[in-house]
Amino acid sequence: MACVSRSLPRARLPLRSFLALPTPTRRYLTNNGFFRVSDEVREALNSKKPVVALETTIYTHGFPYPENVALASLLESVVRVNGGVPATIGILDGVARVGMDPEELIRLTESAGKNTTLKLSRRDLSYVCGLRLAGKSFNGGTTIAGTMLLAHLAGIKIFGTGGLGGVHRGAESSMDISADLTELGRTPVTVVSSGCKSFLDIPRTLEYLETEGVGVGTFADGRQGSVDFPAFWSRDSGVKSPTTIENEIEAAAIIHAQDTLQIQSGLLFANPVPADAAIPKEEMDSVIAEAIRQADAQGVIGKDNTPFILAKIKELTKGASIPANRALIESNVRRAAIVARELAVLETKQDQASGPVSSFIPPSAQPVPTALPEKTAETPAFSIPQGPAVLTDNVVPADIVVAGALAVDFSCDYSPLPGSSNQTDPSFHTSNPAVISQSLGGVAHNIAKAAHLLGSSVRLCSAIGDDLSGRAALSQLQAEGMQSDGIKVLPTPHRTAQYVAVNNAHKDLTLAMADMSILESSTPDAINKVWLQDLQASPKKPTCVIADANWDPAALHTWLRYTKSINALSIFEPVSIAKSTRIFPIPPTQSSLTSPSSDVKLDVFPHNIIDMATPNIYELAAMHDRAAELDLFSSPTWFRVIDALGIPPSGLRVPLSITTTAELVDQGVPQQSIKLLPFIPTLLTKLGPKGVLLTKIVKADDAVLSDPDQAKFVLARCKNGDREIGGLYVRLFAPERVLGPGEVVSVNGVGDTFLGALAAGIVGGRSVQDAIPLAQRAAGLSLRSRESVSSELRGLRGEIGV
Repeated sequence: MACVSRSLPRARLPLRSFLALPTPTRRYLTNNGFFRVSDEVREALNSKKPVVALETTIYTHGFPYPENVALASLLESVVRVNGGVPATIGILDGVARVGMDPEELIRLTESAGKNTTLKLSRRDLSYVCGLRLAGKSFNGGTTIAGTMLLAHLAGIKIFGTGGLGGVHRGAESSMDISADLTELGRTPVTVVSSGCKSFLDIPRTLEYLETEGVGVGTFADGRQGSVDFPAFWSRDSGVKSPTTIENEIEAAAIIHAQDTLQIQSGLLFANPVPADAAIPKEEMDSVIAEAIRQADAQGVIGKDNTPFILAKIKELTKGASIPANRALIESNVRRAAIVARELAVLETKQDQASGPVSSFIPPSAQPVPTALPEKTAETPAFSIPQGPAVLTDNVVPADIVVAGALAVDFSCDYSPLPGSSNQTDPSFHTSNPAVISQSLGGVAHNIAKAAHLLGSSVRLCSAIGDDLSGRAALSQLQAEGMQSDGIKVLPTPHRTAQYVAVNNAHKDLTLAMADMSILESSTPDAINKVWLQDLQASPKKPTCVIADANWDPAALHTWLRYTKSINALSIFEPVSIAKSTRIFPIPPTQSSLTSPSSDVKLDVFPHNIIDMATPNIYELAAMHDRAAELDLFSSPTWFRVIDALGIPPSGLRVPLSITTTAELVDQGVPQQSIKLLPFIPTLLTKLGPKGVLLTKIVKADDAVLSDPDQAKFVLARCKNGDREIGGLYVRLFAPERVLGPGEVVSVNGVGDTFLGALAAGIVGGRSVQDAIPLAQRAAGLSLRSRESVSSELRGLRGEIGV
């Protein structure tokens, strides 16, 4: 227990010539239906904290309940007290877990001894995970081989355990060789153990590891000169270790070199059992000989051999092997945590010297809802009107179609009383003094209005209820001079959409409530018959279609498929964190990819169904995490696009920090954007007062590739001969001027104004990068206006040529 109460001071080793060599970019497995990395472990890996993998076979097949619970708690505490983050690895209900919380650990340890709790090596993982889909649920403790594999898939480099499997005595005829050894030969994870079980053939085990190319070393642990490879319960085995390691910092240096050299095999660092818990070699030799004799007499072979011999050793030593076992496991985990800590020090030095590599491991984002709310009697499915419910049947051609929410907006600006304790933010759970204004809004309406004010021909496609708010909205729309033939009136109980924004004294959003059920209850059939039939009948097709995320996922994809069918520019506005992920299909575990609002199945997410999207940083993170959850980052098409971009092995940390900011790179914003490009080839991430981040795939024939003024923004160029992809363009557009708190009147329609102006600029013939400054100026005008979209946008028409 001494390991928990105190940690060792950092060992000192003079590093006279630390070389800051680039570490290769690794593709680690993302969360999916068979594999889950806990938020704590993901965050630790992303921020390069020390992480130590821990196995679970010792809990499921080594110690009985509740002793196994106590041991699990102890080992995780050992890692934490020595500066690391524990990642206990096991299988629960057919899902591989990397990093288990206390409840999950208790569930696994309680299941020890049950027929459905298995001992799992590499070969067994697909079996137990796959059978979950067939309705059979298994738990399992992972062996060293199984734990190594799962740890590597998550990006963990160090693993602390008890004893390694090895070559069994008589293996020349039985071929009984542990899978742990072959795993070490092909998986770049460092294992810290007390050697291998001493009833194995230690010389042949070391020979086999040499054949597999595994580096083996033994900690000196205070001894001088060359030392023995340990024999689990005994500090000496009579077999000299291939190398001796003085301390943890030497071990970390070896791991760092192995990783930098991209050697794709593991390392074995043997840590002798603590001297006060060791059993003398001579005593253990006689015990082991007797245990092996009994195993041979009873014909115990294969995977049953090790458990049988361990039980016999416990019996023959009268239980003395158990405290030795506990002590060595605790010591090994402690040693692994310190090595992980020292490795983090070396990697930090490398980052400081050359900049850390962009590894595409994003920080954990805010939780994203995984399913849409079920329908209630108040929100029936969108019914198709039986007759025209619009002012005119004539379809007026439009260059831009905007499909989404038309709503009545209420803006509640906090107006504190003199002497109020909080002069900035309203108080929760009580009434607050405010200035409340009402206007016509909704994301799609605001986008359409901005484009309209800039002179573009725009058709807004939305729905309103047959209520007072709906009639007022339709009247206001006509007063603004906008087309109204795309607005459909639905009967009761459908309600006109409403949006209520509560802002603080600086007009920054504090809380918002939205009722958009009138669109969320739509169906693809309704989209086709209510809106698309009219658009298809028009002699002129739109050149740009913008869809906001207020639609049901199936309806949203209907709009996007229509856009691709007419070869128009498709733009997706995510609207909010929760709704931003509607662009992706619902996973098979959630309604079998079926939208809650219809019985139409969503397709597997098609690449490039969207040409452009305009999320903020929180929506971007939510979209990234949903794509990772759906395992979209492991698809062949994704890899083809990413490989074609020509990103160098050294990563993009430094160039991204130059073209954007170090702060954004630390947050992972440009990295997340780049990962989403195979699905959305142009991303404009709205950063508020920090500007707009443009991340896009440059086509092979784009003039940007040969433009010297644009060269610094082309961070990678295609080198594999791809005929479609030319490279990667990343650029941060800072605003012309950041407004002070007193200058900001309303923030409610700023992002929508930006997108409407952007679309108007693109349709008017500007490139995306040329349209962004115009859109930023338009957004600035709305910031200074009481209206969601400032009427002063008309003054910018000359910049578009209208």
